[in-house]
Amino acid sequence: MILKRYIILILLASGSLAGFGQLQVQVRGKVFDMTQQVPLVSVSVQSTGGTGTATDSLGRYTIYAKESDSIWFSYLGKGTPKYPIAAIPNQQNFEISLHVNVTELKTIMVKPRNYHLDSIANREEYAKVFNYKKPGLGIVHPNTQNAAVGVDLDQLVDVFNFKKNRRMANFRDRLMAEEKDKYIEHRFSRALVIRLTQLKGADLDTFMVRYKPDIVLVESATDYELQSYIKQCYDRYMKWKEVMGELRKQDN
Repeated sequence: MILKRYIILILLASGSLAGFGQLQVQVRGKVFDMTQQVPLVSVSVQSTGGTGTATDSLGRYTIYAKESDSIWFSYLGKGTPKYPIAAIPNQQNFEISLHVNVTELKTIMVKPRNYHLDSIANREEYAKVFNYKKPGLGIVHPNTQNAAVGVDLDQLVDVFNFKKNRRMANFRDRLMAEEKDKYIEHRFSRALVIRLTQLKGADLDTFMVRYKPDIVLVESATDYELQSYIKQCYDRYMKWKEVMGELRKQDN
């Protein structure tokens, strides 16, 4: 019995040691373009264990993964080889340059519109419409004990003013739909799509219409998830363009 317990303890100890070997480690660094001078924004960093992140405005990233995992980088649908974490010499400063040529333009300071302030101003301007509720019958309570309880005549008129009520309800619904569209445009912006896909002109216009997300996705997605969605749509768009090009060749 003592020998059996001793064997069980050894097995438990080995299992614990194996578990410690699977603890997550932190890998951080920067991603540059081919000149090794310009930081790349929104580069996808993923591990074979399923974790992922994206580089920030300075090209920096931090990812947590198991030491037995490998990580790789993806930009505009093009991935790098996988780098085993255990073989990275300095896991706290793993810098990499991608074969991307970034043309730097003169910096122009542009003050963007503030979506939240615009939304608040819109709500204040159309408060009567946003707060509109279908009228109902109100009861007039008399000031004297002998007076009879009656119906508010002004509200009674409003109840039967069907045309006005319908117009106000339609206006309210239209304003709320416009507010949702503005929020979608605020997050799914042309600037963000250009930065992630480099699309321009007619291609950009087609992409913005074809892959515009719905309000549910935009409200629930994190920045990383929204950027991943745009990159996946870009891959689908390029494949669609390739198929359409082949069809045009066959027609000719």
